[in-house]
Amino acid sequence: MAEHLTADLITSRDNKWLKTFRAALRGTGPADNDPIAVEGRKLVEDSLRSGLEAVALLVSESGERELEYVLRAASESVTGIPRARVLRTTDKLFESVAGTETPQGVAALVCQPEWRFEDLLRGAASSDGAFLGHVPLLLVMAGVQDPGNVGTIIRSAEAFGATGAITTRGSADPWSPKAMRASAGSALRLPVLRGMAVPVLLAQLRVAEVKVMAASSHATTERDNEAQAVADLRDPVAIFIGNEGAGLPPEVEHAADARIAIPITESVESLNAGIAASIVLYEAARQRKGTTDEH
Repeated sequence: MAEHLTADLITSRDNKWLKTFRAALRGTGPADNDPIAVEGRKLVEDSLRSGLEAVALLVSESGERELEYVLRAASESVTGIPRARVLRTTDKLFESVAGTETPQGVAALVCQPEWRFEDLLRGAASSDGAFLGHVPLLLVMAGVQDPGNVGTIIRSAEAFGATGAITTRGSADPWSPKAMRASAGSALRLPVLRGMAVPVLLAQLRVAEVKVMAASSHATTERDNEAQAVADLRDPVAIFIGNEGAGLPPEVEHAADARIAIPITESVESLNAGIAASIVLYEAARQRKGTTDEH
C-alpha cells in the first residue's frame, strides 16, 4: 500500500483539488458535466464497483487506514484510480471540505453515469451484464424537496425491484451528498434521471405505454373517493410521489390513469414522502412476486 502514498501532502486550503472537493461535498448536487461527490469508505467502494470512473480520491492522514480497501475495490473495477489522482491531506483540512460532522477521511469524485429513458424501462444490468427483463416499475419524485427523502426513496426503489427512478424539476438532486448518503449507494446503481420537465415525462410515459399512478400520502379527502387502497401494480407503471406539503402537481393528477390512496388515521395529516413511496413500492413488489410465483 505504501507505493500509493507517495503523493505530497496537501497543506493549503487554497489547493484547487480541496476547493473542488469542498464545493462538491457541501453542494446541492453536480451540474451536468461535473463529477458526483461521495464520502465515506462504503460509498466510495460502491461507486467504484458500480463501474463509475474515478476523477480523484482524497484521503486524510487518519483515513489512510481505509485506503487499502478502497484501492482493492478500484483494482477490481474496470477503470480503477490513476495513482496521480490519489490525493492526501491533513485531518484538519479534510474536515474543512467534508460534508459530514464526523468524516471517515475518505472521499471521491466520480463521473456521472449516463442513463437514458430506455434504461429506466428495463432496469440495471445484472452482474454478468445481462438485463433481467423486468416489467417497468418507475418511481417518480415530483417536487420532493428534501434530499433525505429523495435518497430514501431511491434506496427503497432499488430494494423493491424498481427499474428506475426520476426526479422532476423542483426536486432535490438525487446525486447531492445528502441524498447519496440516504440512498446508501442505491443512487449509484439504480438508473436515475434528474430534473425532468413533467410534461415531457408524461409524454414519454404515454409513448412507452407506462401507466401513470398518482400516489397520495395525505389523509382521505373527497377527491380520494375514487382512489384505490390497493391498485394493480403488475403492469408497466410509473408511481408519482409528490411534494411533502403540497402533494402532486395538478398536471399529474389530471394525467393519472389511477390514484392510490394510502389509508391512514384521520389524526395524521400525511405521511413522510419517503415512507409513502416505500409502502407503495413494497405493495408493487408483493404483487409482482405473486405474478412470478404463478408462472
